[in-house]
This record gives sequence, C-alpha cells and structure tokens, in this order.
Amino acid sequence: MPSLPSNERSLAPFRAEIDAIDAQIVELLARRFEVVKHVIAVKKVEGLAAFLPERVEDVIDKVSAEAETKGVPPELVEKLWRELIAWVIAYENERLG
Repeated sequence: MPSLPSNERSLAPFRAEIDAIDAQIVELLARRFEVVKHVIAVKKVEGLAAFLPERVEDVIDKVSAEAETKGVPPELVEKLWRELIAWVIAYENERLG
C-alpha cells in the first residue's frame, strides 16, 4: 500500500475523529427516527397532521439556541434541521395517507 503524502498523514487523526463523530450522528439520527415511528402511530390515532408549523418553529428555535451555546453557527443548524424536518414530514405524510 503506498504511503500517504505528509499533508495527508497530518490530517489522518482528524479525519478519523470526524469519521467517529459522523458515526455518532448517524446513531443519533437512528434513535430520532425510531421516535418518529412512534409519533406517526400517535398522529394516526389522534388524527393529527404530519406538518404542525408551531412545532417546527419550536424545534428550530431550540436547536438554534443550543447551537449558539455550543459555538456552532445557528444558521447551519437551522438549515440542517429544516431539511431534516421536511424529510420527516414527507415520510409521515406517506404513512398517514
């Protein structure tokens, strides 16, 4: 196996750490997705819509505020969560009919 250029070697530990963090993020997404399945079941029974605008904004506000306290750009978190929430709403809509 060819050796990595020196600049690649110096990045290797950081890349390994990022890979580990990415795996943790996926694990957390899996946990979140399991909860979404329960939410769908409740929404079916209660006759609730997939899209609840006030809940979306509440979630966005909470994660943006948390991001700011952790030194993460809130704009990044808002963009990621809006995409995540849009995907989940579409997923819920498919299951709720």
